[in-house]
Amino acid sequence: MRYFIALIFLLLPHVGTADDWEDRRLFNDGAEGTPLRVISSTDTVLFAPFIEEFVARNPIFSVEYLVSGTADIYERVRATPDAFDVVISSAMDLQLKLANDGFALPLDGMPIPAWAQWHDSLFAFTSEPATIVVNRAAFEGQTIPQTRQGLIEALRERPEVFRGKVGTYDVRQSGLGYLFATQDARASETYWRLMEVMGGLGVRLYCCSGDMIRDLADGKVLVAYNVLGSYAAAQTEGEGALEIILPSDFQTTMMRTVMVSKATQKPEVAEAFVRYLINGTAQSPERSPLPVLSASADSEQEAIGLNPALLTYLDVLKRRKFISAWENAVIQ
Repeated sequence: MRYFIALIFLLLPHVGTADDWEDRRLFNDGAEGTPLRVISSTDTVLFAPFIEEFVARNPIFSVEYLVSGTADIYERVRATPDAFDVVISSAMDLQLKLANDGFALPLDGMPIPAWAQWHDSLFAFTSEPATIVVNRAAFEGQTIPQTRQGLIEALRERPEVFRGKVGTYDVRQSGLGYLFATQDARASETYWRLMEVMGGLGVRLYCCSGDMIRDLADGKVLVAYNVLGSYAAAQTEGEGALEIILPSDFQTTMMRTVMVSKATQKPEVAEAFVRYLINGTAQSPERSPLPVLSASADSEQEAIGLNPALLTYLDVLKRRKFISAWENAVIQ
């Protein structure tokens, strides 16, 4: 029990107030009854097409869409599970922890591969890689790096160009950032060398991909590391100065997951929404603003696994050790 309590306080700095949202929007507000409450880490601009189509198909329903950070979502759901009907997050490990601890309502017969769900209670519906996004002007006359080692070399060769101009997640605050960091570190020691180089250059730390991309477009940073692919694609559209890189040494691909809160007051509507996400995105990938999940065997091998191994770095002692090593590398 003490580890469970410590985990909450260690992972999550505080519970936000009821109105403390990154964004809040009501869809189909003319519908009768209370809206379906969806808490999500995905920016409204990317997720709105899903909800608009759902309420168009089901005009008797309204949806309140609440946007917050991945770590904050975990905290809010644990504290007040009856406040939300549907929970969506890109932090697979925190979602799995919620589902494993009994906060998710099991749903039978979801048309999704076994490797993309957890005990019929947590379901993946999109997948996308972490990317590196660079400002091409910073590499004029230079080779744009395609690997982490290449990025290390580029940063070391011209520190005067990149000092204070590199961005990545603050893994102490971002649930997704922590997930990406632990997966990168498991895959290769190159991650730690890259963090040391970035730390030596006065890396800028961010809560989320959207903020990194905006600063990149504004020229405040020249390199953003581990940016979500969908955010990079959406916010770099038309930005000819920016280039998205899928590292060729290894890719870290997350699956965005959804679950119905076990304490929901609208279980039928919430289940209908989840089924729509899984069926709707699979049937119309060309209209999806997010990369839909592929059911192929290759996708299973490429993506971070939705399995108990995800919980490894949520152990209090392991997290403390990882954060300490990260701070030693980055906070210089």
